[in-house]
Amino acid sequence: MGNSRVAYFLQQLINGLTLGSIYGLIAIGYTMVYGIIGMINFAHGEIYMIGAFLSVITFLVLGTVGIDSVPFALLVMLVVGMVFTAAYGWTVERIAYRPLRGSFRLAPLISAIGMSIALQNYVQITQGARVKPLQPIISGGFTLYTGPDGFTVQLSFLQLFIWVLTIALMVAFTYVITQTSMGRQQRACEQDRKMAGLIGVNVDRTISLTFVLGAVLAAVAGLMVTLQYGVIDFYIGFLAGMKAFTAAVLGGIGSLPGAMLGGLLIGLIEAFWSAYFTIEYKDVATFGILVLVLIFRPTGLLGKPEIEKV
Repeated sequence: MGNSRVAYFLQQLINGLTLGSIYGLIAIGYTMVYGIIGMINFAHGEIYMIGAFLSVITFLVLGTVGIDSVPFALLVMLVVGMVFTAAYGWTVERIAYRPLRGSFRLAPLISAIGMSIALQNYVQITQGARVKPLQPIISGGFTLYTGPDGFTVQLSFLQLFIWVLTIALMVAFTYVITQTSMGRQQRACEQDRKMAGLIGVNVDRTISLTFVLGAVLAAVAGLMVTLQYGVIDFYIGFLAGMKAFTAAVLGGIGSLPGAMLGGLLIGLIEAFWSAYFTIEYKDVATFGILVLVLIFRPTGLLGKPEIEKV
């Protein structure tokens, strides 16, 4: 009995880390935008949803033209999703944020919510309200443990692919932020946009690139969730976006490591709550833990207190 419980715990740990990786990639988009311009991009969840739809559409097109190589199909799905969602991210910044950057703080928030609703309805009109299925592309995996009662702990090739891709993106992203000219410009805008502009940083371009990078990560998350669950609809962006925003706040809004940590924690909370308690209340548990963290640590787990500029 004890071995079975350990095996069940390990399986939920694997499932939670996989789900948390997806949330973490979406959360980075929220925390990047907030870190630089101090605003929440509530249309970011819809960018993730569009990335998922692009993955399905690309796979269907590849199947129509007779391409059945799985690695090539995944690469094309990834590239197409990144390119198109980058364009959507850039457009959202130009339409919903840049014209209102100097306005009162609620204006861009309302604009972002409006953009979110517009993108939802745009996808619903163009793709229909029915769910879109996708046949399993990556199958098989490893059996890590088999208990005496026959319960097995499995790590699928798809889960391994999600983990490896998430780690690779985090390493590449950390390098871009810490070692490149664009990363230095982003950090300068985060500290003081006006001063960054005075020393030659193109603030508008830097902010647009930040939206583009966040959208690219959302596209990868959209591909992951499509491969993992095999079914999507036009509404998946809202709930995933809210949970990713919760992850960003939980980890510390404005902190990139905090966003990924928050995503992993949200994924683990959902997996373990669904396994050991009532699955209908897993979202209540997630937001309840967020409330507790904000009560005792308002800046989040890895966030830093905001210093008022004078």
